[in-house]
Amino acid sequence: MNHKLPIALFCSLLMLQAALPQTSSTVGARLTAAVQKLEADSSMRHAILGFYVADAATGVVVFERNAQVGLAPASCQKLFTSAAALDILQPDYRYITRLGYDGKIEGGVLHGNFHLIGSGDPTLGSWRYDSTKEGVVLGRFALAVRNAGIQKYTGNLLVDDGRWGTDVLPRGWIWEDIGNYYGAGAWGLNWHENQYDIRLRPGAAVGDPVAIDDIGGEEDVQEWINELKTGAAGSGDNAFIFLPPYSPVAFLRGTVPLQKEEMVISGSLTKPNRHAGILLQKEWKKEGIVPANTGTFNGQVNTTVEYAMMKDTMGLPVAFIGESVSPRLDSINYWFLKRSINLYGEALIKTIALEKTGIASTEKGVAVVRDFWRQRGIDPSAIHIIDGSGLSPQNRVTTNALVKVLLYARTRPWYAGFYQALPLFNGMHMKSGSVGGARSFSGYHVSADGKEYVFSIIVNNYDGSPAEAVKKLYEVLNIMK
Repeated sequence: MNHKLPIALFCSLLMLQAALPQTSSTVGARLTAAVQKLEADSSMRHAILGFYVADAATGVVVFERNAQVGLAPASCQKLFTSAAALDILQPDYRYITRLGYDGKIEGGVLHGNFHLIGSGDPTLGSWRYDSTKEGVVLGRFALAVRNAGIQKYTGNLLVDDGRWGTDVLPRGWIWEDIGNYYGAGAWGLNWHENQYDIRLRPGAAVGDPVAIDDIGGEEDVQEWINELKTGAAGSGDNAFIFLPPYSPVAFLRGTVPLQKEEMVISGSLTKPNRHAGILLQKEWKKEGIVPANTGTFNGQVNTTVEYAMMKDTMGLPVAFIGESVSPRLDSINYWFLKRSINLYGEALIKTIALEKTGIASTEKGVAVVRDFWRQRGIDPSAIHIIDGSGLSPQNRVTTNALVKVLLYARTRPWYAGFYQALPLFNGMHMKSGSVGGARSFSGYHVSADGKEYVFSIIVNNYDGSPAEAVKKLYEVLNIMK
């Protein structure tokens, strides 16, 4: 008897098998093979990989590798802050920046001071929303002064952000980051996402000095020490600004590529609160609202250390005449995740601390967030974090904890907006992260057969280029497609 199947029937069975939905065990086996291949790669000789995949509907583990090992997550850490903020503060939370005055108004003259009272709003003066753009906010506060009948003032504009203190940067951020736009600290009064631009002109040949054509918006730096050199054509932006908050001296180091056109890099303002105050007084001057004593713009702005909602730092009553209200938190969260804005994460972690403890500090915010996730089944030792954005290389979290956050988010009423805020990489909705030898991806994916997976993958200390690392991680993630 011939036990061999006819070739046509055999091929039909293979096609039928390929068309059948893949079971979790099948995907798990394929992921095992893909991870073994990755770990055998020469770029992984001294690296460590953490990977966790769960069935979105049941939470059942599909695959795990070093899922309980704490690794540097880079910006995937934003997921802890994002989901906690949406639950603690609620999606409709808004920041309010207020303008008020002390003293009295007589004959169009304010005999007293103006007070611009910050709330930590990270969107004030931001270009991302029509309602927060610089000109719109400045015009709003100028209109408030006109409507109050004030044409001149005898005092000054006092910028009050004292409730947030002077410790604007999380501890653990590195020197190379903090002067650049992505290393901007969170102040009680932020402005234009605390960014400014520097226009650079490369030299005529590799190794030539780079000229500074323009520095826009940073008035408080008294000395710029330019050590930038021209790099090879196509070498990319390797320029760094070394400038901590409050410092009057900045260093520019590194290279910009050989090219004919200008190169623009962005830095973080050393005193964004003062910068906002100066711009506001300039706007008032354009509208004819000027100091009574000299009739000219004097540019004086004071940053206070103490804060009281209805009183200024001298104990004088403040009458409020205008305010600027931020977009909703869910809208802020959209850009926080979509564009990975570190400032937004640091503002949120401080806001959480302020709402829960009365003190807007990073350390207290981190403690609140870790406790929030402890109450939802995540061991605090799986979340060793020191900031709200993941910029510090000292952060350590597990892929298991990240997946638990994503699974929890699926159960919340704000999940739809949270999901849409995740960038689309490699055809998958997922947050990405990159910092000093670390690459990470965490998110959701629905396979071709309709199976939804929740996953987190982190690699630390890989060898080679970030682009090559991403390509190899994608090859692993593609198994879920």
